Amino acid sequence: MDKEVDPHVLAVIDEMRLSGPRLTPVEIVAKMGVFDARDKPFDHAWLATGDNVIATIWAEHVNLGAGRRWFCLESLDTQHRAGGGTRAPNQVQRAKDRLALLKRTFDAGQGFRAVLQTNRVAIAELEINKGAKVSTRVRDDDEWHVATWEPEQKLAVLVRGPRGWVPDEAEVQAAKARGGVPQAEEPAAAVPVQSSPEEVQAAAMDYVLRHFRGYGYKAEDLTGQNIGYDIEVSNAKGATLLKITVKGTSNATPGFQLSSEESACSAREPLWRLLVVSDAGGPTAQHKIYKPSEMSQAPGFQSLG
Repeated sequence: MDKEVDPHVLAVIDEMRLSGPRLTPVEIVAKMGVFDARDKPFDHAWLATGDNVIATIWAEHVNLGAGRRWFCLESLDTQHRAGGGTRAPNQVQRAKDRLALLKRTFDAGQGFRAVLQTNRVAIAELEINKGAKVSTRVRDDDEWHVATWEPEQKLAVLVRGPRGWVPDEAEVQAAKARGGVPQAEEPAAAVPVQSSPEEVQAAAMDYVLRHFRGYGYKAEDLTGQNIGYDIEVSNAKGATLLKITVKGTSNATPGFQLSSEESACSAREPLWRLLVVSDAGGPTAQHKIYKPSEMSQAPGFQSLG
């Protein structure tokens, strides 16, 4: 809600809103290059044309650091809402998709475009209030970037403007106290669960299928056919785009090998790619795609030789 937004931030958003054309929240994202924006009105991040990432920045979570630099804290905990409470499965998936896109920009050293948004209900109620709607959404012409990504602390820091500045520890702690990150519910008994290699691989396959289908592609599971890859990805017109071998890794299963058929297919098939899902089945699952010439760089890759 507007009353949760820093007055300086709210004033900037109001100026953007009054100076720009009148567009709906979906139209704003569509005009930024997201062709399927109308099919994904509730997503929190999108992949636009030119492989540009667009992400929602909730103004309620924007903090001011030194020199009035804007930053916000991004929780890497996909299971819990801001302020506590367990997310519904659809919200967990949206959170995972958003983090995957943000991590993509971080790994590439690239920035991302942002849409600044205020909401009609308290920020802590966004995911549980069925009447929650956008109050204001505007395109931010200043680029944002992921300044830090710390899986151990389940926290990333997003910064508006040029690189080279990050909030200090006092500023981060103040932002946490303000409510920008979820408070995870402590389990009654913390018992480590070790997934088997088969469970890790199944989770990786499920992740990849949902990822591509979520972007409107057809993803066909060909596991078990022993043809050198697991998933065939095609577009709406039926044209094959990728033939993917999927490998999942986790703390318990950190390495993988290609089968002899997969290795042979990588050499003869131009559309063959290796896709590795790290933390498969876990809260911070993410993926990276490798060409045959790059697969030896994949973390956990073990040569047959």
